[in-house]
Amino acid sequence: MIVGVVDAVVLLMDKRSVLFLVIFAALGLAAYQLKFSTILGVPSQSFAFFQFVGPVGGQILSPVLGVMSVALVEAGNFLLGGQPFDLTALIRLFPMMFAAFYFGTKRKHVVAVPIIAMLLFWAHPEGGQAWYYALYWLIPVAAFLFFKDNLLARSLGATFTAHCVGSVAFLYAFNIPAATWVTLIPIVAFERFSFALGIAASCVAISTALDYLTQKTKYRAPLDLRYSLLKAARSA
Repeated sequence: MIVGVVDAVVLLMDKRSVLFLVIFAALGLAAYQLKFSTILGVPSQSFAFFQFVGPVGGQILSPVLGVMSVALVEAGNFLLGGQPFDLTALIRLFPMMFAAFYFGTKRKHVVAVPIIAMLLFWAHPEGGQAWYYALYWLIPVAAFLFFKDNLLARSLGATFTAHCVGSVAFLYAFNIPAATWVTLIPIVAFERFSFALGIAASCVAISTALDYLTQKTKYRAPLDLRYSLLKAARSA
């Protein structure tokens, strides 16, 4: 356990990781200010272009650090925006964290998230009437089990993981009627495939930029940092 903690600390000190956090924070906060589409059924809320970049940290850093990077950007956006921290704001904190974890992990248990979401959706009276809406969430299951090495498939799986978490949370929080979910079906297809293309493109672009900047910058993390931390941890 100590070794794992030390590894996480060292990773945060790594040049490429530091550069990613800087780029990701700047892009994430900027993308949050650009609205992509209104959330049908919750007209006061919109999807921002952060949907295109949010999951990327899960692959470039690690699943856990990817979740942390998303949380930091979302917290920063909340503080800068001065919005009230109500139930809607609380719900919207979590979908992108799940997407980041999905995008970076290799563990099969991640498919439990969309499966549980389907069951919860069908268990709700309104969701049960629009049961076929939740079939969208077979996409992240299939993408992980059969196409996890394909960037576009992983991107689709990530955005639909965020979708299932957010949909179920909004369903139970606001009792959104079945008719709204039915109306959403074609809109979801357009939005999520657009998000998937954006995630894949962002991943390639940010990875390329990081590789270039890593070679050009003079910053160097201490080479003996890992060993110093391990020695101190083991002697404690």
